[in-house]
Amino acid sequence: MSQEIKNSASPVYLGGFPVQSLTANVLEKKLEQSIDSNQQVSLFFANTNFVVKCQDIQKEILKSNCIITNDGIGLDIASLLLHKKKFPENLAGTDFVPAFLNGISKKGRVFLLGAKPGIADRAAKNMIENLDINVVGTRDGYGQMQDVEKLIADINNAKANILIVAMGNPLQEKWILDHQHRLNVNVFMGVGALIDFLAGDKPRAPRLIRKFRLEWFYRLCLEPTRLLRRYTLDIGIFLALCINAERNKSKWAEKA
Repeated sequence: MSQEIKNSASPVYLGGFPVQSLTANVLEKKLEQSIDSNQQVSLFFANTNFVVKCQDIQKEILKSNCIITNDGIGLDIASLLLHKKKFPENLAGTDFVPAFLNGISKKGRVFLLGAKPGIADRAAKNMIENLDINVVGTRDGYGQMQDVEKLIADINNAKANILIVAMGNPLQEKWILDHQHRLNVNVFMGVGALIDFLAGDKPRAPRLIRKFRLEWFYRLCLEPTRLLRRYTLDIGIFLALCINAERNKSKWAEKA
């Protein structure tokens, strides 16, 4: 293991989840090591929605071999408020995952699972033709995943070593936790709307908006009905969860 990976900063606990304080370069090396050593690891991107929606499966997530990384300005704000520090980089899945898959080239054998019928196929076509990513199979998140036994067999028969699961929180994390032990996959990723972006069905914010960490606002303007609660009420719930988790940790420390 490289010295850079060994010296990774300790995690920042937010809402009870240990969010790793990593750079993209270190995270890429961790995932590539799992492939090279034929080990399994899950990668979950923690934005405010993840922290709120995944509370009920928190124990299962913490017992699994997973890496939780920071995705979005909400995590930075909570970290600054509660721990007086920010993350070294914003590791948004929509940016990190395509760059990682392109970087490992043919070493990766990628299987896409999720999104509406036809979208994963269009995403795969774009990934193969324009991003030089080796996609070995796709299944949508509707009819094609109803027969779980067949789906597991299809993923294993494709010899996939990276599984991209796009169902939203907490469905994608729960699906990975429930089925990873039966899959010959090294790296599992819960990616939300990434497949839609890669297929061109949902537009990314312009680069300048992403630079100023305002992609959430851009998406809210495009999908106000679906995302209004996430970026209003759920933000308050997220901050309350982070504060309560920190208070409980302090109480346990006092009793110890």
